[in-house]
Amino acid sequence: MRFGFRFRPVAFAAAVVVAIIGILLGNWQQDRAAYKTGLQARQLARAAEPPLELTPSTRIGPDDEFRTVRLQGEFVAGWPVFLANRPMTTRSGAQSGFYLAMPFKIAGSDTHVLVLRGWLPRPAGVEYGKLSAFATPAGPLLLKGRIVASAGKVMELGEGPPLAPGALVQNLTPEALAAASGLKLQPFLVQQTQAAGRRDALGRDWPVPSAGIDKHRGYAFQWYALAALALIFYVMTGFRRGSRTNR
Repeated sequence: MRFGFRFRPVAFAAAVVVAIIGILLGNWQQDRAAYKTGLQARQLARAAEPPLELTPSTRIGPDDEFRTVRLQGEFVAGWPVFLANRPMTTRSGAQSGFYLAMPFKIAGSDTHVLVLRGWLPRPAGVEYGKLSAFATPAGPLLLKGRIVASAGKVMELGEGPPLAPGALVQNLTPEALAAASGLKLQPFLVQQTQAAGRRDALGRDWPVPSAGIDKHRGYAFQWYALAALALIFYVMTGFRRGSRTNR
């Protein structure tokens, strides 16, 4: 008995296509892991720097993301906006909820910063859009937080409701809120890290950039394995057994 390899063009093309798709998707997952690794390193480096006093004249650039800041002023309590579909891990596990965003007027100016004040849980058994109670400190205060470029983006189908006080939206930018409110807003956000004054019932276990790094690497391995298996399967099934011819 002997074995011979039979080349099959259609099967070969299918195996190559699957392998290419697996490699491309594996590379994409590796890029996502590398991006989050760099983001994590940058956050740790910025967190180690002394707090920055944020005033209207403070210049903030892309390298200042995750920098710890302190600013004096007061919340514009009449302009709360809620970001939907923002889960957070609590003691009881992952729970759905909302981010509370609110403009913060910097003392002695007409300049505002959009602050992600914290997280509110979605009450169990309550219709969508009903929010838990929260408190907003009145008057001047010292706010502590970190600079972030965005509130994170979630999938949004269609056009959301118009921005208005108390609106429940999927995504939010300082530019959009400035256009709707007429307030002068800085182009970045501040993620509040400590309660200002008395407790305000808001969660602040903000997601960290390292979340998902191992998951991306695991997915990359699976895609690379699929690419390898497609080629191995083509080669293994290409061999056929035949009889040795007597001469």
